[in-house]
Amino acid sequence: MGAAYHIMGKTVQPHQLALATLGLVSLLVLPNPFAAKPKHPSINASSPEEEKFVKAFLEKHAKAEEKH
Repeated sequence: MGAAYHIMGKTVQPHQLALATLGLVSLLVLPNPFAAKPKHPSINASSPEEEKFVKAFLEKHAKAEEKH
């Protein structure tokens, strides 16, 4: 048997440590696929008229997109 590490009283092989490290890093880096995604971004309008215009624009183009 080759070299091994002793971590918290247990013997851990280097390949096991490498696989555990890669698995932990991939879990931390990848986004959560089960997270709820908002359908539309929030509209930060400076006035109610601007907000109405943006909503109407988005609805108009959503209908046009459905045709294609």
